[in-house]
Amino acid sequence: MSGAEKGRRGAGRGVLFVITVLLLGSGIVRLGSGTGLAVARGVGDLSDLAGVEQAPESCGPDPAIAPLFAALQAREARAAETEKLQAERGRKLAQSHADLSRQIAELNAAEAALRATIALAEGAAESDLSRLTAVYESMKPKDAAALFQEMAPDFAAGFLGRMRPDSAASVLAGMPPEQAYSISVLLAGRNVGVPTE
Repeated sequence: MSGAEKGRRGAGRGVLFVITVLLLGSGIVRLGSGTGLAVARGVGDLSDLAGVEQAPESCGPDPAIAPLFAALQAREARAAETEKLQAERGRKLAQSHADLSRQIAELNAAEAALRATIALAEGAAESDLSRLTAVYESMKPKDAAALFQEMAPDFAAGFLGRMRPDSAASVLAGMPPEQAYSISVLLAGRNVGVPTE
């Protein structure tokens, strides 16, 4: 520790000592000047007031602020009622949300079941069409041509489009030229309207 730091610390202690001495001196002067007597007399005067009726420990609201107090109580009651209504509304909203979620889950399950049923029906229909096409392919071309002449052109074109090319060519060769031409036009135009992009 340097000499300058010791000097500053010693000067600080000296100032504190001087302030302490001044405060003690001031207290002694006040007690000696009769302030203590005045305080003792004041306490004696208080004992004379013992017979005076004292105010009650609790007091009611001041009549001047009674309307304000009533307004605050009414406002608090309205706020409590609003909170109660909002809590009820929140409960109903949560219940509605749960019901809606349950209904959506039920609809999704029903949709999945419907898709499975449609896929099964489409698979069965495709299986039936494939089997019937195989029957037409295995027929003699002359017999198949006679049968296809009785069909509507678009119906006949549907089956001829599914048949193997050699079987379809044999059936078309056995049909009258105008009917074979109309079925060929239908076969060629089947995929014209299909979007390419």
